[in-house]
Amino acid sequence: MSTGADDPQAGAAAPVTAEDRARCPATAVLHRIGDRWSVVLICLLAERPYGYNELDRAVADLSRRVLTRVLRTLEAEGYVRRTARTEPPYRVEYALTDVGRSLHAAVAELGVWADARHGGPRAR
Repeated sequence: MSTGADDPQAGAAAPVTAEDRARCPATAVLHRIGDRWSVVLICLLAERPYGYNELDRAVADLSRRVLTRVLRTLEAEGYVRRTARTEPPYRVEYALTDVGRSLHAAVAELGVWADARHGGPRAR
């Protein structure tokens, strides 16, 4: 039995496994919203509900195909609620759910931290 004096791994943290990463809730959320557009849409929807066409016009360089895919993903995750009006004017509206608003609060805090770090951690 090793006492640790002869063991180069003694006191070192065990490597993080794929299973550890899969069980980490923060990693799971960052994986879900870490694409190019999810945070942009969450921040827009934090201001107010938007119609689909309004979102399409509000975000430059975002194709309608990708907008639809990201909105469907955010809806499936429970961050966004989609409401389709069945009477004129026909319109599909997107709004943050309570979970989406709490996610926005966390994202906003991350933004404050990033601003304080001048765009994020820098190598020195």
